[in-house]
Amino acid sequence: MATLITPSHFSAIEDAEALQKAFKGWGTDEKAVIRILGYRNAVQRKQIREAYENVFQEDVVKRLESELSGDFEKAVYRWILDPADRDAVLANVAIRKSECDFKVLIELSCVLSPEELLAVKRAYQNRYKRSLEEDVASHTAGDLRKLLVALVSAYRYNGEEINARLANSEADILHEAIKDKAYNSDEVIRILTTRSKAQLNATFNRYREDHKLSITKNLLGESAASDFQKALHTTIRCISDPHKYYAKVLRDGIKRIGTDEDDLTRVIVTRAEKDLKDIKDIYYKKNSVSLDDAVAKEISGDYKAFLLALLGKQD
Repeated sequence: MATLITPSHFSAIEDAEALQKAFKGWGTDEKAVIRILGYRNAVQRKQIREAYENVFQEDVVKRLESELSGDFEKAVYRWILDPADRDAVLANVAIRKSECDFKVLIELSCVLSPEELLAVKRAYQNRYKRSLEEDVASHTAGDLRKLLVALVSAYRYNGEEINARLANSEADILHEAIKDKAYNSDEVIRILTTRSKAQLNATFNRYREDHKLSITKNLLGESAASDFQKALHTTIRCISDPHKYYAKVLRDGIKRIGTDEDDLTRVIVTRAEKDLKDIKDIYYKKNSVSLDDAVAKEISGDYKAFLLALLGKQD
């Protein structure tokens, strides 16, 4: 379930006018920006963008970029974009880091539906005049490139049908590859990047039944894992239990020395309209503290107020 709270009354023109008023004078009224944008869904935010441009002949996204700063600006910027466009920006930021942030690309490829991923790839081409696939290939190398390009290129079957015999045989293939430390096997990459989520979950369940250990625990083993092993692990976690995966990303981001605001912003902004309530429930069960309290303790100011609004705090 979503955490986003939206008002019973909504007028895009009234919101556009209120935002313009918030920008006037010596300083921006950040609380007004939060009060409006922190409580509007994707359709409403699009209508606000269109109304603002029609009334004031100005792009409200660019105006927000100039009026706000720091982590607050970054979070509001990602929030006000169309979801597919925002995810395209997140992918590009991840690719352009000194070391490609592969987990962001894996989240997009393995958590989104096939149609949603296709929309992100269209938005990426429209924004950057290059394909997501070619940028991933240009900024990665070796086995990681092979895995990531295959993942972002995929259009998985999205149905619930499974083939039990196939799950059994492919669980064996994955087990043999992990036992032999042949993590970069073409068969491993083929299975993880082409099978439907339902089929893969049947395979992972079969693996656990046959070997009395989950594939994720077996994959990382006792020795230090390589980046490629970590990427495979992230792929499996995102497919098998995305809620638990995101709860751990949030926990790791919060407990790190110097909070990882990128991870915090990304998860809250991308999941607030989808399943952040489910992620919050798992976070509480795992950490005995609510996500709202953890966020409130670690960050401050307008950035904190905005993320808490997306987490479902009443205005």
